[in-house]
Amino acid sequence: MKAMLLRKPAPIETAPLAEMELPTPQPGPGEILVRVEVCGVCRTDLHVVEGELPVHKEQIIPGHEIVGRVEALGEGCSRFRAGERIGGAWLHRACGVCEYCRRGEENLCDSPLFTGYDVDGGYAEFTLASEEFAYPLADSLSAAEIAPLLCAGIIGYRALRRSEIKPGGRLGLFGFGGSAHIVIQIARHWGCEVYVASREKKHQTLAREMGAAWVGDAAEMPPNKLNSAILFAPAGKLVLPALEALDKGGTLALAGIYLTQIPPLDYDRHLFRERTVRSVTANTREDGKELLRLAAEIPLVTHTQTFALAEANEALRRLKHDEIRGAAVLTISPEAH
Repeated sequence: MKAMLLRKPAPIETAPLAEMELPTPQPGPGEILVRVEVCGVCRTDLHVVEGELPVHKEQIIPGHEIVGRVEALGEGCSRFRAGERIGGAWLHRACGVCEYCRRGEENLCDSPLFTGYDVDGGYAEFTLASEEFAYPLADSLSAAEIAPLLCAGIIGYRALRRSEIKPGGRLGLFGFGGSAHIVIQIARHWGCEVYVASREKKHQTLAREMGAAWVGDAAEMPPNKLNSAILFAPAGKLVLPALEALDKGGTLALAGIYLTQIPPLDYDRHLFRERTVRSVTANTREDGKELLRLAAEIPLVTHTQTFALAEANEALRRLKHDEIRGAAVLTISPEAH
């Protein structure tokens, strides 16, 4: 099979992903072999490729927004049949026995495995998925439209819930990439006013098109105090203006798996009056199920830019430099629709 393999983390400008011909993996017990139709390109992939996240597996195939079809079933698998469309996400598997898993917080599992980080992911023609952690997907939408929902959508939804925004409230989004352009649709569906801060003009334009009540640069203060906010950009310095923009009792959710250093906080200016900062860690399967239900109900529309598998380095480079309008997707199977 063709795959884009990361041998050693390096700046994306050096094209560290190598196009390789590798053996097709064989599913073990509880696993399904997936013929990948498309794989979304996520900022977490960039953090893996550039080494901003600690190396978990030497030589890894990145990618965790996977849409594909079941090619073969491992021993004991019965949830899916060959040919069914499924989705694979960041959480490849949780242990199911630690205290966090037992209380329904599998995103905090003591020994999780993550797709495209601990196990090979979707930047390839085939990949393996844990049957119990795969999502059944309808055939009604194109694979490229679905892919961003499987991480950008799921994590954005979890961040939205962690922000404790109420229907009709004022929500701030700091950064407006693949995840935020999905979250704004959910927030507006809930009747929220959405305020967007982004340094990129193309992202500001998209935010206006998608109904933002206000759009400005990250250095600007929104015209109204915010009930809640989500920081999507991996820039720790933005924690300060995001907190300062919050009203009394407001909550800031940090959506990224990676964040640069947060500068010192001024207690009165940034935290006093019961303002709260909350991190977001991975997702549970229930987050994914809820997001996919919402996606059909609203319905959510994803804005995507497609690339060939061999263009994975370029897609990640453009993502790094904020040159993607919406979300990037690698088209892998010629049958993808």
